[in-house]
Amino acid sequence: MKKIISCLLAALGLTTACGQQNYANTDVQGFAELMADSNVVVLDVRTAAEFAEGHIEGAINIDQGQSDFVEKAKAALPAGKTIAVYCRSGRRSANAAGKLAGAGYKCVNLKGGIIAWKEANMPVTIK
Repeated sequence: MKKIISCLLAALGLTTACGQQNYANTDVQGFAELMADSNVVVLDVRTAAEFAEGHIEGAINIDQGQSDFVEKAKAALPAGKTIAVYCRSGRRSANAAGKLAGAGYKCVNLKGGIIAWKEANMPVTIK
């Protein structure tokens, strides 16, 4: 019985540890304040077509859906800077932030993505 309880507790501990987030989430206001810091790089992880429809000024675009996302990110993003990540709704950017944090980057995800950004009447650029 003790062995069963020990195994269950160990499994619960592993599940909890694996489920921990290795990046931060912030709202639109926090994201805007973060962007003002020169040690922050803004990363849009949507597709190139989505990016062309409108993005946050100064954002770098690397599609997190590509198989070489992490490699492209490592080549384009400075290691010592905080990466402020966003996508359309926050789901893909959360995934990307987790991958990048696993690669050693400090990441902050925009909750609600560019949808929340636009709803807050924040500026978007089209280029």
